[in-house]
Amino acid sequence: MSEKNGAAASKPDPAALRAEIAQTRADLGETVQALAAKADVKARAKDQVEQTKQKVKAQAAEAGEKVVAAAHTATDKVRTVAAQASDKAKGTAAQVTDKAKESGALDKAQGARLQVQRNPLPATAVLAAAAAIVGIILIIRGSRR
Repeated sequence: MSEKNGAAASKPDPAALRAEIAQTRADLGETVQALAAKADVKARAKDQVEQTKQKVKAQAAEAGEKVVAAAHTATDKVRTVAAQASDKAKGTAAQVTDKAKESGALDKAQGARLQVQRNPLPATAVLAAAAAIVGIILIIRGSRR
């Protein structure tokens, strides 16, 4: 007989066999867990929604920062235009300031900047809602396939 049939070879060590069986069980357990995770559509959908939420939050924060930066830029431009108007008119600073206050442009720009700084939530909320809707649509489309 050959060595594979066991006639010419010595008997395998029981401890080695137990270790091999334990390793095989561990490998099989990991395989079963991986298959169960792939089959769990609900958990995968929740994971996808969570990822989409995180992405939307990041985008909303970025958009809020852009809005604040745009408000600062607008305020700076209004101030620059007011200064140029002062130079061109060779009027006093009080006259230029009065004209800017009368037009309300400076106050409106500063008010908008302050409101966005105090409460960036409306812009963030709109972006979050849009992302949530997109996420829900993707989940619904994915479950129909």
